[in-house]
Amino acid sequence: MSLHLLVSAGRGPQECAWALARLLHRLESEAARQGLTTHRVHTVPGERPDTYRSALIRISGAGAEAFAASWTGTLCWQAPSPYRASTGRKNWYVVARPCQTDSPTTAFAEADVDIVACRTGGPGGQHRNKASTAVRATHRPSGIVVVVDTERQFSLNRRLAIQLLRQRIARDDETAERAAVTARWRIHDELVRGDPTRVERPEPSGPEAGPPQRTRRGRSPRRRDASAS
Repeated sequence: MSLHLLVSAGRGPQECAWALARLLHRLESEAARQGLTTHRVHTVPGERPDTYRSALIRISGAGAEAFAASWTGTLCWQAPSPYRASTGRKNWYVVARPCQTDSPTTAFAEADVDIVACRTGGPGGQHRNKASTAVRATHRPSGIVVVVDTERQFSLNRRLAIQLLRQRIARDDETAERAAVTARWRIHDELVRGDPTRVERPEPSGPEAGPPQRTRRGRSPRRRDASAS
């Protein structure tokens, strides 16, 4: 199984892009320990080296869904700013959400189309009213129905009906793709500062550092900063 997770620094300051890069490394390391594979499908770099405004990650393997769920929501990297020594802020927030990278396209085959001859009213002469030259075409997989009676020959109306079905299906697929893109862009504005679902910190270094600090989940940092992202 595989799925995609979009991680975004939203409109936060440059420290959030720095925090996103740190969180991304932590996510990838934890995924590897659990036997999962990750791939950076797309990244948007920040203003500073080794920072990211956003990253689209594909997570694959057994348990990928549960792993992604544990990294979904507001994430906090708790560390002093590497750029502004004077600031006391240390909680930097990013948002992570599963997302759909593309929408499936509808396969079209004439074998999936039911064609029914029918009569339609209106002008067109005696032949049109007496003969079943109109066409009602139904695409079974999508349920799309079109009726064509512009021509006086059944074969011509049938051909037009097939063309209309193809156009309708292609247009619906394009609409679905635009909706998926819009949904991904909305994630960038979903960041909620404070009350993170996950808090991560740099691992201690040095001979007396001891074991790495354990990740806290479902707890808020001791200090919230509404202006930090």
